[in-house]
Amino acid sequence: MIEKMRSALAVAVEAIGGSPREGQIEMAEAVANALSDRHHLLVQAGTGTGKSLAYLVPALVHGKKVLVATATLALQRQLVERDLPRIKGALEKELGRELTFAVYKGVGNYLCLQKMNGAEGDPDGEVLLDIGSLEKDAKRLRAWAETPGVSGDRDDAPEVDRRVWYANSVSGRECIGKDDCAYGSKCFAVAAKEKAQTADVVVTNHTLLAIEIVDSHPILPERDAVILDEAHEFMDRTTQAVTEELTAGRVERAANMAKKHLPGKASDAFGKAADVFAKALNDFASDVRNDSTKAGRLPELPAQLEAPIRKVKESAQAVIALINADSDVINPDSMAQRARVKGATNEVSQTATKMLKPSAHQVMWFEPTFSTLYLAPLSVSQVLRQNLLTETPVIATSATLLVGKSFDSIAKSIGFVLSSGESDESEDSESSENELEDGEIDPANVQMLDVGSPFDFANQGMLYLPKHIPEPGRDGPSKEALTELAELIDAAGGRTLALFSSWRGVEMADEYLRRVLVELEIPIITQKRGDSVGTLVERFAKDPKSILLGTISLWQGIDVPGPACTLVAIDRIPFPRPDEPVMSARAAEADAAGGSGFMQVSLPRAALLLAQGTGRLIRSIDDRGVVAILDSRIVTKRYGSVLLNSMPPFWRTSDGAVIRDSLKRLNKDYLEAGQ
Repeated sequence: MIEKMRSALAVAVEAIGGSPREGQIEMAEAVANALSDRHHLLVQAGTGTGKSLAYLVPALVHGKKVLVATATLALQRQLVERDLPRIKGALEKELGRELTFAVYKGVGNYLCLQKMNGAEGDPDGEVLLDIGSLEKDAKRLRAWAETPGVSGDRDDAPEVDRRVWYANSVSGRECIGKDDCAYGSKCFAVAAKEKAQTADVVVTNHTLLAIEIVDSHPILPERDAVILDEAHEFMDRTTQAVTEELTAGRVERAANMAKKHLPGKASDAFGKAADVFAKALNDFASDVRNDSTKAGRLPELPAQLEAPIRKVKESAQAVIALINADSDVINPDSMAQRARVKGATNEVSQTATKMLKPSAHQVMWFEPTFSTLYLAPLSVSQVLRQNLLTETPVIATSATLLVGKSFDSIAKSIGFVLSSGESDESEDSESSENELEDGEIDPANVQMLDVGSPFDFANQGMLYLPKHIPEPGRDGPSKEALTELAELIDAAGGRTLALFSSWRGVEMADEYLRRVLVELEIPIITQKRGDSVGTLVERFAKDPKSILLGTISLWQGIDVPGPACTLVAIDRIPFPRPDEPVMSARAAEADAAGGSGFMQVSLPRAALLLAQGTGRLIRSIDDRGVVAILDSRIVTKRYGSVLLNSMPPFWRTSDGAVIRDSLKRLNKDYLEAGQ
């Protein structure tokens, strides 16, 4: 297997015009062994390793079904639109057989032909009639859906207002299923799933995999192994996927659907309950906005919301009972409409039930801006262990898995609670195995590996750690930090990605830099809420003199090699905010158990995000530049060593003059080269 894989990897690398890399080969061999021996693997593969090929090639050579789950749409597209098509032909010739791959997403990512062509109006569609400007979008989407050969996939569809998409798609719970749907034979989601069922490699997303794991209900094709790329995000994505949300809009939508398709006392009662709940939620939101002490985490369901939510639950259950009792409906359109009503209503009922009886292992909070009540699990590691790790080999990889040179934090978050494996030497191996408790993972069945990076970080990059800047407070970057940032940008001639841990920091930097850099020809691109990250990055990459100011969504996945990004500035260590409900609850739980919430929760989270942020600088073997961390705590606090050991090994200094001189020389070199 290993020799066959090495040969195939060489062919694949040649097919994309690449060159052999030691780390890539080491990782590919480890993946091949994990697939053959059916053991788990955690592998950190630094920037430039080429980790996609390092797991795709062994997966294809292995010849069994492998599921690849990614966190970001960008990587999902890279795999199915670039990496796999480029190596497919060469590997088929090398292996002497056809290779297949497919992408699979949730039902809501595909157009629903039944909903689009339903005989009766739907409440979602009626919204479009009320907003005339959306009619063009709706017609364009319909024309595309009727074009032969289209995928029905939202990512391939013409860009339309999200309301138009929602009016023509359904959730998994609202889907009637292929066999009962008049459009089952033409269904885009069914076609995508059928293709995925027979593919060698299926690419999906963390969220869909997480929902399947937590619900213990098969959504994705069967597989022999799971590869988690961007694995440092998997716990958070899983938490998000299973977080319950209750809003007035969601309840009202379900009630309107019930009234439209099931008129009568039950739906009328559901509608009244929705109205009462909407008013109660609005009143509670006003209270929270007027009294900041009520914001954030809730120790229990607020008394003023309990009765309205109970009424929503009871009236929703009455509607569901009515649907279940009526088995005379045979018209496909009516069946589909009722399936949608039942799905939407059941979702409301289940969420309301959980909100009324939260467990000690859940955290509840209220977000007043959008008047949303949330309920999330404190931990997802146990369910991941029971429903994922004990079912199939898992290969988890990322450029950033190590926290302070240790895999422990990421391993625990994914669900690896390792047995000590220790036993008396006189005991035989069988009795030793029996000592493993339910759900524990034998250490012998887990390999952890860091294959490094082909980049010479110590010579390609400098890490600037100024000591004179005061510790950051709650009011955003200090004047000293902003002054330092402006001087560094001036020295670099622009060419800066400035990362902030809050919107407040972005706004303060934007205001300050536009004032002090006004005489310099440095375009300032500032991220705003709702902006497309891809568009911002394209603008930044096209103009080497520009600077890009942004918050958390720009800390990861941004790939801008070359002269456009020679300075990455970070305003502060990205510790979770004290008022962040889930992270603060997890930290409190660790403290209560006799541990340290800071060391076990806050610090690992900050370390991984800081490693991701600093990783934006060196993206190719030709890149040069500086990472500046404008937070003195990284050199003055004891925990700073954990953070520094989690980042690429840049050459470090606290001498600002040395850094500015280096940036000026680098800018001069680029200008002379016409860049």
